[in-house]
This record gives sequence, structure tokens and C-alpha cells, in this order.
Amino acid sequence: MKTNEDVLNIIYKKNNDFMYETDENGAIIVLEEQNHWIQRLFRKIGFKIPKYKKTELDKFGSFILKQVDGEKTVEEIGELLSKEFGEEANPLYERLLLFLNYIDVDCNYIEKIVK
Repeated sequence: MKTNEDVLNIIYKKNNDFMYETDENGAIIVLEEQNHWIQRLFRKIGFKIPKYKKTELDKFGSFILKQVDGEKTVEEIGELLSKEFGEEANPLYERLLLFLNYIDVDCNYIEKIVK
């Protein structure tokens, strides 16, 4: 069973196949390739299906994802988030851990580094 200290010491890095771009305001736009055989078929017959699905993250998600670098712990990211957004980021670690777990487990944008 993990303690709070164990959870706060987890380090994440972005997956190698994670693609994104940054807009003029600094928000991260996640690019997910739409390469299913049906999508490719419909493109060939003339349908305008974009090659990438684009999802723009809000200011919190963009900030957090920019901090995921393979070196910072969850606790360090939380401290930076608190400095940047103050009370607006509360409840800090509940939201942070929920978001990190989501982009790790459900989206596969990041992964835990085992040390």
C-alpha cells in the first residue's frame, strides 16, 4: 500500500509517441492520429477527415503537462502549480493526482518512471 509520501515522490515522463503543439497563448493542444482503416478508406474516397484529432487543454492541464519532464516529482509539480495559480488550484493534490492518473492510465500521454 502506498503512503502519501510515496505518491508525492512519483516521477512522470511524457511517452515517446505523445504528440502535441502549443498555441499562441501557451496552451497545449494534444494531437491524436486518426489512422483507423475506416478513416483511411473514407479519406481515399474523398471525405475530409482530419489526420489528427486536436484536443486543447485548459490552463491547468497545459501547465501540468509542461512540468512533466522525467525529473520533477508530483510534489514539486504541485508546488509550482500552487505558486502559479494560488487558491485557484485548490484542492491542489486531489486535482493534480486525478489529472495525472487520467493522462497516464486512460490517455497514455505520460508514464511513471520506476526508480
